[in-house]
Amino acid sequence: MAKIKSPSLFFVTSPRTPFKMRPEIELLVREFAGARWVSNTTLQASFMKRLAQLPEFEGEYNQKDPALSARDRITRGPKALGFVNLDPISITSAGANFLDGDLAEEALLRQLLKFQLPSPFHIANPKIARTFCVRPYLEILRLVHSLGRLAFDELCLFGMQLTDWHDFDAIVDAVRRFRVEKVARKGQYKKFLSSERSRIVSSMFAQEIASGCIRTRESHETSLEKFIKTKAGNMRDYADACVRYLRATGLVTIGNPGRTISIIESRRDEVEYILRTVDRNPVFVVDKAAYCEHLYCADAPRLLTDDRKTLLKKAVRSGAVDSESDARRQSANELKRRIKHAQEARRAAVIDAQVTELKSFAKYDEILGVFKDIKAKYVYDPPLALEWNAWRAMTMMDGGNIKANFTFDDAGNPLSTAPGNNADIICDYGDFTVTVEVTLMSGNRQYDAEGEPVARHLGDIKAKTGKPAYCLFVAPTINPSSISHFYGLHRIPIKHYGGKSVVIPLTLDRFAGMLTQAKNCGYVPSPAKVRAFCEYSMTVASEAEDEQAWYDAISRKAENWLV
Repeated sequence: MAKIKSPSLFFVTSPRTPFKMRPEIELLVREFAGARWVSNTTLQASFMKRLAQLPEFEGEYNQKDPALSARDRITRGPKALGFVNLDPISITSAGANFLDGDLAEEALLRQLLKFQLPSPFHIANPKIARTFCVRPYLEILRLVHSLGRLAFDELCLFGMQLTDWHDFDAIVDAVRRFRVEKVARKGQYKKFLSSERSRIVSSMFAQEIASGCIRTRESHETSLEKFIKTKAGNMRDYADACVRYLRATGLVTIGNPGRTISIIESRRDEVEYILRTVDRNPVFVVDKAAYCEHLYCADAPRLLTDDRKTLLKKAVRSGAVDSESDARRQSANELKRRIKHAQEARRAAVIDAQVTELKSFAKYDEILGVFKDIKAKYVYDPPLALEWNAWRAMTMMDGGNIKANFTFDDAGNPLSTAPGNNADIICDYGDFTVTVEVTLMSGNRQYDAEGEPVARHLGDIKAKTGKPAYCLFVAPTINPSSISHFYGLHRIPIKHYGGKSVVIPLTLDRFAGMLTQAKNCGYVPSPAKVRAFCEYSMTVASEAEDEQAWYDAISRKAENWLV
């Protein structure tokens, strides 16, 4: 049972991307079904060690206490959202639908709409017990719909206060007042935002501040400034988690370049049906058995697509079936699968249209602007924004077939970053390939986190295609350890990576400069130009006195790469 200690909204934060739960749930129910989970640290540790062996596994786990890492994986997302029953371990009917790739989005949506505070799984501290009466995802979805769009800063400041759905109208009014004041403070937004953040956090945590309980868990510092900064950071983390999970349902999108949340227009009727029909009150708060029965159900709450007539019309309208008579012959789940595939086809068409526009350089100024916003941390999800904008830059820069490994939503906006076992971007130039890896990490952590995976991804591409392959490694700054590592990969043939590895480190500014050269040269750079730049790096590495001389040479070449 989780204890809620903060008087702000609480959301599932682990994993950050909801569909990462699927292989973990599959492993749990495949190999440990029927066993006891609660207080069984031996089983929990065994699960974590098995999970780490899966190719889908990303990151690290607590080697000293793997059971702790296992509980973090299972009792947050999978248990809280009702995908698994841990008493004993079993898949729920909602979880079975979540594991079905074609029904996963709908299954996630139903469970998010049922997530509530308080619940038998989430009990508030007695001091704030009366704070909560809400289904958090439902009310944030309502807030986005009511306001038309919701800036991420607005979600952090005001959405996180929506702990009781009866306060909804007051929260809407507060957002609107904030917008009016923001316009009046034009040119001073950062200062205004800081002031509002301090005021709101101080009000929400007035009891702790008045009693002097302002020491944070992460620090021994007891200053009010540190306390407010920490609480505001926590609220931002929960807001981020909320958006990630709502976006995974396919109902909302993030506006370019990632600052505002809005309803996807083609799904507006579904959202409005939800807001009209789903109960806003928590249920079975003190009856765990009844709550679990409610939570584990795969068919509740009812969605617009559960209406047979509506589903038939949507199938015909989306082109998922040839005719209405064809639609009538299909089961509800089969129609939903076909509609999903039709949506994927439309999404591909949207992305194709974006590619055509990008190749015309119509978005050149916007791309440079997004790179600046990323460096200034003025985007909602900087890692995702960087992958997306690098894909746009590579698509614009030359004539290759540029594939992004991050996912898109139905509006053609980036949805989630590339999985950890793939290169971020793969550029197919016919007789050779270039991968692009991007990161916002700096310092030694850049080398620690990126050094080996970058070479491994490049080696995988060589083995898969049987063609020469190169890599561009792009970051705001390049750490000296990364430079040394990539220089060594140029010179030392490593069988595991397919021989010598040409990984070229570029600062974000130099990468953007390469795009500017492509725009100004008067022609579309050919694949031969790209390959020549990569081969130049290999030649210089074989001749350079050391890694710094090599890095300086390729940096100069990047500033004039088309010559």
